[in-house]
Amino acid sequence: MTATLTPTQEAARLVDTLGPDALAQAQAYTTGNHWVLLINVGVSLLVALVMVRLKLLDRVAARFGDPRRFLATFTVSAAFLIISTLIALPWEIYTDWYRERSFGLSSQPLGDFLGQAAIGEAITMVMGGLFLAGVYALIRRTGARWWLWSGGLAGGAALLGLLAGPALIEPLFNEYKPVPPGEVRTALEAIADDVEIPHDRIFMYDGSRQSDRFTANVSGIGPTARIAISDVALKQASIAEVRAVTGHEAGHYKLGHVWRYAVIFPVLAMVFFFLLNRLFAPTARLLGSDARLDEPRGLPVFAVVGSVLGLLVTPLTNTLTRMGESEADRYSLMTVNEPDALATALVKTAEYRYPRPSALEEVLFYTHPSVEKRALRAMEWKAAHPKAPAGGK
Repeated sequence: MTATLTPTQEAARLVDTLGPDALAQAQAYTTGNHWVLLINVGVSLLVALVMVRLKLLDRVAARFGDPRRFLATFTVSAAFLIISTLIALPWEIYTDWYRERSFGLSSQPLGDFLGQAAIGEAITMVMGGLFLAGVYALIRRTGARWWLWSGGLAGGAALLGLLAGPALIEPLFNEYKPVPPGEVRTALEAIADDVEIPHDRIFMYDGSRQSDRFTANVSGIGPTARIAISDVALKQASIAEVRAVTGHEAGHYKLGHVWRYAVIFPVLAMVFFFLLNRLFAPTARLLGSDARLDEPRGLPVFAVVGSVLGLLVTPLTNTLTRMGESEADRYSLMTVNEPDALATALVKTAEYRYPRPSALEEVLFYTHPSVEKRALRAMEWKAAHPKAPAGGK
């Protein structure tokens, strides 16, 4: 007679199916990500020092006359975004391309990676340049409360990105097609009905172009909301896993997590701009810059302050994100009720997110609860909500 495993034992068993080698590799990859996060601050500082000491933005600004003009501000801001990206490009290639390939998480050729990076940079140059030009306009026109208005501008920009992203930006990087008729589409249509997304907004995309990660998403807001599932998930997952994972993503949409972040993000932006207002001058002196707060040639100072503050606020933003992920897991369990499939699908993500971090590591660095913890919750749900036997009454 086979003994029944407790939820804790079942969750541990599922994680152990990965084997010691895969677990060791996942731990190495995850620990490396933590170091990348920390080193990014140093890279930001190095890029800023290069730009300030070589007076790269000063030269651009000198060619466009009055820096208070919107076009001049936009041009210098766009130049900052391009130059800083080019200086940091070797580091980006290492972190976003080489490391992913070396851990078997991507097979994207370098040429394709660089081509897509160029598209992303062109979008960032235009949209980021316009946003920064708007911030500088507010600095000059709204006085001491500029940080308050700029936080509001950041919130508006984030909402615009959520609205435009699925329809205008994401198709530049991947090909989206309707999910063909069959049991996968039928399963996705049931989930779409639950979250009130029309069936003509259910797509599959070639996510394997960039990554071999198992993923799906429900993105956009209002008329641009849609369900999209990567071809990786379709190739690697059972129907039950597709239902469980898409149910999780639908949970984010149904529970209004995007609106939660639409409130939190501008508040964090206001705090950032408030602190920047006070930290700009001492940071500029540290870097050797004579730029004033209202001059776009001081953007390297912005970047350094933003990098440091971003690192410091990471535990807070990660905690908020983990809360949302737990809520979405619960939503999937309540609506789709596939605890085994949710657990096995989560274990497939353990290759790029070590499933057994320490409590401190999870708090500081993890955007999702640990895989073993999430699998345990699924097994606890299963124990508390047993399914009726097939054909039973």
